[in-house]
Amino acid sequence: MDPVISAEQAIYAFRPDLRPVKTVTPPARLVFETADALGGQIQSPDDRLAGIDFDHVNPATGPVAFRGAAPGDALVVRVERIELPDHGVIVTGPGMGVLGGEITSPQSRVLPIREGFVRFGRFRLPLSPMIGVIGVATEQDVIPTGTAHRHGGNMDTKEIGEGAVLYLPVAQPGGLLALGDIHAVMGDGEVCVSGCEVASRVTLTVDVVKAAAPVWPIVVTEGRVIVIVSLPDLAEATREATRTAVRLLADRLSLSFDEAYLLASLAVDIGVSQLVDPNLTVKAAIPEHLFGNRGFSPVKRAALR
Repeated sequence: MDPVISAEQAIYAFRPDLRPVKTVTPPARLVFETADALGGQIQSPDDRLAGIDFDHVNPATGPVAFRGAAPGDALVVRVERIELPDHGVIVTGPGMGVLGGEITSPQSRVLPIREGFVRFGRFRLPLSPMIGVIGVATEQDVIPTGTAHRHGGNMDTKEIGEGAVLYLPVAQPGGLLALGDIHAVMGDGEVCVSGCEVASRVTLTVDVVKAAAPVWPIVVTEGRVIVIVSLPDLAEATREATRTAVRLLADRLSLSFDEAYLLASLAVDIGVSQLVDPNLTVKAAIPEHLFGNRGFSPVKRAALR
Protein backbone atom coordinates (compact mmCIF):
# COMPACT_ATOMS: atom_id res chain seq x y z
CA MET A 1 0.00 0.00 0.00
CA ASP A 2 1.27 3.47 -0.88
CA PRO A 3 2.20 5.64 2.12
CA VAL A 4 -0.47 8.25 2.88
CA ILE A 5 0.34 11.69 4.30
CA SER A 6 -2.64 13.20 6.09
CA ALA A 7 -3.86 16.74 5.48
CA GLU A 8 -3.46 17.27 9.24
CA GLN A 9 0.30 17.18 8.66
CA ALA A 10 0.69 20.54 6.95
CA ILE A 11 3.05 23.50 6.75
CA TYR A 12 2.37 27.16 6.01
CA ALA A 13 5.87 28.18 4.92
CA PHE A 14 8.74 26.61 3.01
CA ARG A 15 11.95 27.11 4.97
CA PRO A 16 15.46 25.64 5.30
CA ASP A 17 14.80 23.89 8.63
CA LEU A 18 11.70 21.87 7.74
CA ARG A 19 11.34 18.56 9.56
CA PRO A 20 9.90 15.61 7.62
CA VAL A 21 6.67 13.93 8.62
CA LYS A 22 7.84 10.88 6.67
CA THR A 23 11.10 9.70 5.10
CA VAL A 24 11.06 7.31 2.14
CA THR A 25 13.49 5.75 -0.31
CA PRO A 26 13.13 6.88 -3.93
CA PRO A 27 11.64 6.03 -6.28
CA ALA A 28 8.57 6.20 -4.08
CA ARG A 29 4.85 6.30 -4.74
CA LEU A 30 2.93 8.41 -2.22
CA VAL A 31 -0.55 9.74 -1.57
CA PHE A 32 -0.95 13.28 -0.21
CA GLU A 33 -4.31 14.19 1.30
CA THR A 34 -4.86 17.94 1.06
CA ALA A 35 -7.25 20.51 2.48
CA ASP A 36 -8.42 23.21 0.11
CA ALA A 37 -6.44 26.45 -0.12
CA LEU A 38 -8.85 28.19 2.26
CA GLY A 39 -8.38 25.55 4.94
CA GLY A 40 -11.99 24.44 4.61
CA GLN A 41 -13.17 27.76 6.03
CA ILE A 42 -15.57 28.56 3.15
CA GLN A 43 -18.48 26.12 3.26
CA SER A 44 -21.40 28.20 1.93
CA PRO A 45 -22.11 31.38 -0.07
CA ASP A 46 -22.59 33.14 3.28
CA ASP A 47 -18.95 32.54 4.31
CA ARG A 48 -16.72 35.46 3.32
CA LEU A 49 -12.99 35.96 2.92
CA ALA A 50 -13.09 38.75 5.49
CA GLY A 51 -14.19 36.25 8.14
CA ILE A 52 -11.51 33.60 7.71
CA ASP A 53 -8.22 33.07 9.54
CA PHE A 54 -5.55 33.98 6.99
CA ASP A 55 -2.89 32.28 9.11
CA HIS A 56 -4.43 29.01 7.97
CA VAL A 57 -4.73 29.44 4.23
CA ASN A 58 -2.66 27.60 1.62
CA PRO A 59 -1.81 24.59 3.82
CA ALA A 60 0.73 22.28 2.14
CA THR A 61 0.67 18.65 3.21
CA GLY A 62 4.05 17.26 4.25
CA PRO A 63 6.94 17.61 4.03
CA VAL A 64 8.31 14.24 2.93
CA ALA A 65 12.05 13.58 2.82
CA PHE A 66 13.69 11.34 0.20
CA ARG A 67 16.76 9.37 1.22
CA GLY A 68 19.84 10.30 -0.76
CA ALA A 69 18.49 13.60 -2.08
CA ALA A 70 21.16 16.25 -1.62
CA PRO A 71 21.56 19.94 -2.50
CA GLY A 72 22.13 20.28 -6.23
CA ASP A 73 19.96 17.27 -7.11
CA ALA A 74 16.65 17.39 -8.94
CA LEU A 75 13.52 16.02 -7.31
CA VAL A 76 11.47 14.43 -10.10
CA VAL A 77 7.75 14.42 -9.32
CA ARG A 78 5.35 12.55 -11.60
CA VAL A 79 1.69 13.42 -10.98
CA GLU A 80 -0.18 10.14 -11.25
CA ARG A 81 -3.68 10.99 -10.05
CA ILE A 82 -5.68 13.87 -8.57
CA GLU A 83 -8.91 12.75 -6.91
CA LEU A 84 -11.65 15.33 -6.49
CA PRO A 85 -14.63 15.72 -4.14
CA ASP A 86 -18.19 16.54 -5.27
CA HIS A 87 -17.81 20.30 -4.88
CA GLY A 88 -15.35 23.16 -4.71
CA VAL A 89 -15.46 26.85 -3.84
CA ILE A 90 -14.42 30.11 -5.46
CA VAL A 91 -14.08 33.45 -3.69
CA THR A 92 -13.18 37.07 -4.28
CA GLY A 93 -13.83 40.47 -2.76
CA PRO A 94 -12.86 44.13 -2.74
CA GLY A 95 -9.12 44.53 -3.15
CA MET A 96 -8.68 40.95 -4.32
CA GLY A 97 -7.22 39.86 -7.63
CA VAL A 98 -6.50 41.79 -10.80
CA LEU A 99 -9.69 43.88 -10.65
CA GLY A 100 -10.04 44.10 -6.89
CA GLY A 101 -10.56 47.84 -7.04
CA GLU A 102 -13.65 47.32 -9.17
CA ILE A 103 -15.35 44.69 -6.97
CA THR A 104 -18.00 46.20 -4.72
CA SER A 105 -18.89 43.24 -2.51
CA PRO A 106 -17.40 39.93 -1.33
CA GLN A 107 -18.37 36.87 -3.33
CA SER A 108 -18.32 33.19 -2.37
CA ARG A 109 -19.74 30.38 -4.48
CA VAL A 110 -19.99 26.65 -3.89
CA LEU A 111 -19.43 24.86 -7.21
CA PRO A 112 -20.82 21.35 -7.77
CA ILE A 113 -18.48 18.86 -9.47
CA ARG A 114 -20.39 16.26 -11.47
CA GLU A 115 -19.87 14.02 -14.49
CA GLY A 116 -16.52 15.52 -15.42
CA PHE A 117 -17.56 19.15 -15.10
CA VAL A 118 -17.46 22.03 -12.63
CA ARG A 119 -20.87 23.75 -12.56
CA PHE A 120 -20.91 27.56 -12.35
CA GLY A 121 -24.54 28.57 -12.58
CA ARG A 122 -25.73 27.54 -16.03
CA PHE A 123 -22.18 26.98 -17.26
CA ARG A 124 -20.30 23.66 -17.33
CA LEU A 125 -16.51 23.79 -17.29
CA PRO A 126 -14.56 20.59 -18.09
CA LEU A 127 -12.47 19.34 -15.18
CA SER A 128 -8.75 20.03 -15.44
CA PRO A 129 -7.35 19.23 -11.99
CA MET A 130 -3.98 20.72 -11.09
CA ILE A 131 -1.68 21.34 -8.13
CA GLY A 132 -1.39 24.99 -7.12
CA VAL A 133 1.23 24.71 -4.35
CA ILE A 134 4.10 22.25 -4.59
CA GLY A 135 7.65 22.85 -3.44
CA VAL A 136 10.68 21.86 -1.42
CA ALA A 137 12.65 23.27 1.49
CA THR A 138 14.36 26.55 0.63
CA GLU A 139 18.08 27.29 0.65
CA GLN A 140 17.94 30.11 3.20
CA ASP A 141 14.68 32.10 3.08
CA VAL A 142 11.39 31.51 4.85
CA ILE A 143 8.73 31.77 2.12
CA PRO A 144 4.99 31.42 2.89
CA THR A 145 3.20 28.65 1.03
CA GLY A 146 1.16 31.35 -0.74
CA THR A 147 4.26 32.63 -2.56
CA ALA A 148 6.24 31.00 -5.37
CA HIS A 149 9.95 31.23 -6.14
CA ARG A 150 12.86 28.97 -7.12
CA HIS A 151 11.79 26.24 -4.67
CA GLY A 152 8.35 25.96 -6.28
CA GLY A 153 5.55 26.96 -3.91
CA ASN A 154 2.34 28.66 -5.07
CA MET A 155 3.11 28.54 -8.79
CA ASP A 156 -0.56 28.04 -9.73
CA THR A 157 0.55 26.63 -13.06
CA LYS A 158 -2.30 24.64 -14.55
CA GLU A 159 0.06 22.36 -16.47
CA ILE A 160 1.03 20.69 -13.16
CA GLY A 161 -1.73 18.12 -13.53
CA GLU A 162 -2.16 14.42 -14.12
CA GLY A 163 0.61 12.98 -16.29
CA ALA A 164 2.96 15.92 -15.79
CA VAL A 165 6.55 15.52 -14.59
CA LEU A 166 7.84 18.34 -12.40
CA TYR A 167 11.54 18.97 -11.71
CA LEU A 168 12.33 20.85 -8.49
CA PRO A 169 15.77 21.93 -7.24
CA VAL A 170 16.85 20.25 -4.01
CA ALA A 171 18.32 22.80 -1.58
CA GLN A 172 18.31 20.78 1.66
CA PRO A 173 19.11 17.12 2.46
CA GLY A 174 16.07 15.00 1.68
CA GLY A 175 14.44 17.64 -0.51
CA LEU A 176 11.40 17.90 1.80
CA LEU A 177 8.40 17.98 -0.54
CA ALA A 178 5.01 19.43 0.41
CA LEU A 179 1.94 20.26 -1.66
CA GLY A 180 -1.61 21.59 -1.55
CA ASP A 181 -3.97 24.18 -3.09
CA ILE A 182 -5.56 21.79 -5.59
CA HIS A 183 -7.88 23.27 -8.22
CA ALA A 184 -10.55 21.36 -10.14
CA VAL A 185 -10.25 23.99 -12.86
CA MET A 186 -8.49 27.36 -13.15
CA GLY A 187 -7.78 29.80 -15.95
CA ASP A 188 -4.32 31.21 -16.60
CA GLY A 189 -3.91 34.28 -14.40
CA GLU A 190 -6.29 33.11 -11.63
CA VAL A 191 -7.56 36.66 -12.00
CA CYS A 192 -10.10 36.87 -9.15
CA VAL A 193 -7.60 35.32 -6.63
CA SER A 194 -8.94 31.76 -6.62
CA GLY A 195 -9.70 28.84 -8.88
CA CYS A 196 -12.16 26.09 -8.06
CA GLU A 197 -10.59 25.31 -4.69
CA VAL A 198 -10.93 21.70 -3.54
CA ALA A 199 -9.71 19.21 -0.99
CA SER A 200 -8.07 16.24 -2.70
CA ARG A 201 -6.01 13.07 -2.69
CA VAL A 202 -2.94 13.36 -4.90
CA THR A 203 -0.88 10.34 -5.92
CA LEU A 204 2.72 11.03 -6.93
CA THR A 205 5.78 9.03 -7.89
CA VAL A 206 8.97 10.80 -6.77
CA ASP A 207 12.57 10.08 -7.74
CA VAL A 208 15.91 11.89 -7.55
CA VAL A 209 18.37 12.75 -10.33
CA LYS A 210 21.82 13.54 -8.99
CA ALA A 211 23.48 16.90 -9.71
CA ALA A 212 20.66 18.01 -12.03
CA ALA A 213 18.83 20.75 -10.11
CA PRO A 214 17.24 23.38 -12.34
CA VAL A 215 17.55 26.95 -11.12
CA TRP A 216 13.79 27.38 -11.73
CA PRO A 217 11.15 24.63 -11.63
CA ILE A 218 10.46 22.87 -14.91
CA VAL A 219 7.33 20.88 -15.82
CA VAL A 220 7.17 18.54 -18.80
CA THR A 221 3.72 17.72 -20.14
CA GLU A 222 1.90 17.18 -23.43
CA GLY A 223 4.99 17.67 -25.56
CA ARG A 224 6.17 20.87 -23.87
CA VAL A 225 9.05 21.69 -21.53
CA ILE A 226 7.86 24.60 -19.39
CA VAL A 227 10.17 26.80 -17.33
CA ILE A 228 8.32 28.42 -14.40
CA VAL A 229 9.61 31.71 -13.00
CA SER A 230 8.06 33.66 -10.09
CA LEU A 231 9.23 37.19 -9.22
CA PRO A 232 7.59 40.35 -7.78
CA ASP A 233 7.69 42.22 -11.11
CA LEU A 234 5.86 40.76 -14.13
CA ALA A 235 8.25 42.25 -16.67
CA GLU A 236 11.30 40.88 -14.87
CA ALA A 237 9.64 37.45 -14.48
CA THR A 238 9.00 37.47 -18.23
CA ARG A 239 12.61 38.37 -18.99
CA GLU A 240 13.94 35.70 -16.64
CA ALA A 241 11.67 32.99 -18.03
CA THR A 242 12.71 33.91 -21.56
CA ARG A 243 16.39 34.06 -20.62
CA THR A 244 16.24 30.65 -18.93
CA ALA A 245 14.50 29.08 -21.92
CA VAL A 246 17.07 30.57 -24.33
CA ARG A 247 19.98 29.31 -22.21
CA LEU A 248 18.40 25.88 -22.05
CA LEU A 249 18.08 25.75 -25.83
CA ALA A 250 21.63 27.02 -26.33
CA ASP A 251 23.09 24.41 -24.00
CA ARG A 252 21.10 21.39 -25.12
CA LEU A 253 21.18 22.11 -28.85
CA SER A 254 24.78 23.40 -29.04
CA LEU A 255 23.68 26.83 -30.24
CA SER A 256 25.09 30.24 -29.51
CA PHE A 257 22.96 32.43 -27.26
CA ASP A 258 22.05 34.58 -30.26
CA GLU A 259 20.96 31.57 -32.33
CA ALA A 260 18.92 30.22 -29.43
CA TYR A 261 17.28 33.62 -29.00
CA LEU A 262 16.14 33.54 -32.63
CA LEU A 263 14.87 29.97 -32.26
CA ALA A 264 12.96 30.90 -29.12
CA SER A 265 11.14 33.66 -30.99
CA LEU A 266 9.99 31.05 -33.51
CA ALA A 267 9.07 28.25 -31.14
CA VAL A 268 8.76 29.25 -27.46
CA ASP A 269 5.43 30.40 -26.01
CA ILE A 270 5.49 32.85 -23.10
CA GLY A 271 2.45 32.76 -20.82
CA VAL A 272 1.20 33.77 -17.39
CA SER A 273 0.29 31.28 -14.69
CA GLN A 274 -0.96 33.64 -12.00
CA LEU A 275 -1.17 37.40 -11.40
CA VAL A 276 -2.48 37.53 -7.83
CA ASP A 277 0.23 36.38 -5.41
CA PRO A 278 3.19 38.33 -3.97
CA ASN A 279 5.42 36.87 -6.70
CA LEU A 280 3.86 36.73 -10.18
CA THR A 281 4.40 33.57 -12.21
CA VAL A 282 5.41 33.44 -15.88
CA LYS A 283 6.00 30.31 -17.93
CA ALA A 284 8.10 29.71 -21.05
CA ALA A 285 6.96 26.63 -22.99
CA ILE A 286 9.47 24.95 -25.30
CA PRO A 287 8.29 22.26 -27.77
CA GLU A 288 9.83 19.04 -26.49
CA HIS A 289 10.53 17.76 -30.00
CA LEU A 290 13.36 20.29 -30.26
CA PHE A 291 15.34 18.12 -27.84
CA GLY A 292 15.24 15.14 -30.22
CA ASN A 293 13.75 11.68 -30.02
CA ARG A 294 14.70 11.17 -26.39
CA GLY A 295 12.96 14.35 -25.30
CA PHE A 296 13.94 16.39 -22.27
CA SER A 297 16.00 15.09 -19.36
CA PRO A 298 17.44 17.11 -16.45
CA VAL A 299 21.07 16.14 -16.92
CA LYS A 300 23.03 19.33 -17.49
CA ARG A 301 22.85 22.24 -15.07
CA ALA A 302 24.89 24.79 -16.99
CA ALA A 303 21.96 25.91 -19.12
CA LEU A 304 20.02 27.15 -16.15
CA ARG A 305 22.85 29.10 -14.50
